[in-house]
Amino acid sequence: MASHCWTFLWTVLLFNAMGCIQSIRCKPKSFRDSIVILELNATIDSNPTSIDETSGVVLRYRTPHFRANARILVPPVAAKETWTIGWIQACNHMEFFNTYGDKGMSSWELPDLRDGKIQAISDSDGVNYPWYGNTTETCTVIGPTKKDSKFVVSMNDNFYPSVTWGVPVSDSNVPQLSSIFRDQSFTTWLVAINQATSETLVLQTIRWRMRLDIKVDPEKPLGQRAVLKEPVAQEQPQILGKNEPIPPNAMVKPNANDAQVLMWRPKTGDPVVVIPPKY
Repeated sequence: MASHCWTFLWTVLLFNAMGCIQSIRCKPKSFRDSIVILELNATIDSNPTSIDETSGVVLRYRTPHFRANARILVPPVAAKETWTIGWIQACNHMEFFNTYGDKGMSSWELPDLRDGKIQAISDSDGVNYPWYGNTTETCTVIGPTKKDSKFVVSMNDNFYPSVTWGVPVSDSNVPQLSSIFRDQSFTTWLVAINQATSETLVLQTIRWRMRLDIKVDPEKPLGQRAVLKEPVAQEQPQILGKNEPIPPNAMVKPNANDAQVLMWRPKTGDPVVVIPPKY
């Protein structure tokens, strides 16, 4: 009797195992399971921020570039579907102060981010939401395909602003700028999105930060006023071992450039909006 039970149990287990093996073999892989990241790199250039004092109206500086690139393999896509793969970026922290001695400071601000109303704001190019750009930054796979698709998606980002020597709410152009401080943090995602269903697959998450501290002596001659204090070299980006979800505001309008506002915050008196948001 015991041997019959064992035989029956073995038959059931074997049948179930064979059924599982067969179903795995027969079921086509989903896009999520088939896409492969062959190589991924994220760096910030090692050169320090450069300072340009050629203008008597503004100081310009150029930070090193953040660069990300990924080599992707997509095996044949059986279904009739279109996927876009590329980079999405959001700013999740911004401090950007330009101090003018004892007069006060100008400050580029993202009000909703500053006030904690949102976790992050889109850093899209302002046209191709939610993508950072649509040249090297994205690639599209249109199924069905019969062969492997291999491609590279890449992006880069840096700051190249102009800061007035004089107080921005004054008609005077007398140099009073005494320091520039900037600290911004970003999250960058490598993402695949189904264009028909909007299914979104986060393939990789990167965090990076750009910091800046420039001291300025407005009494010195043009070309000798500004000195980069720190950092000379930026922290390198973090490629996270566990992906982070994309906050809703990182996917939609407005982007950071359109949402930012330039405030003048005097030592005494009320703040003044110098440049309002564009949206």
